[in-house]
Amino acid sequence: MLSDKTKSALAGAAAGIVNGFFGAGGGMVLVPLLIGWIKMDQRKAFASSVFIILPLCAVSAVVYLLRTEFDFLRALPYLMGGLVGGFIGGKIFGKIPTALLHRLFGILLIIGGVRSILC
Repeated sequence: MLSDKTKSALAGAAAGIVNGFFGAGGGMVLVPLLIGWIKMDQRKAFASSVFIILPLCAVSAVVYLLRTEFDFLRALPYLMGGLVGGFIGGKIFGKIPTALLHRLFGILLIIGGVRSILC
């Protein structure tokens, strides 16, 4: 049986691979692993995922920036909107019931999966 540290490292590796391969989405792998495999509380898993994904996104961004052309000015409005949305989401996170968070995350996974299949 694997130790919690080994499970955590494998979950992080899976999130990193997904993040690097698709440019995002590591949290979609990480949250279910933290909840189901590590037995982490749902709120703590969501918050931990955001903290873990930040450096993964930074590494992925550097790799993409070194390998492709990047139009920062075109991305700036998305970045600004994402910063505002992230702030608002972080502020209301503690006020949303855990069961609703779980359902909303599930819906997000389904929508993302359907869009990936259809597009």
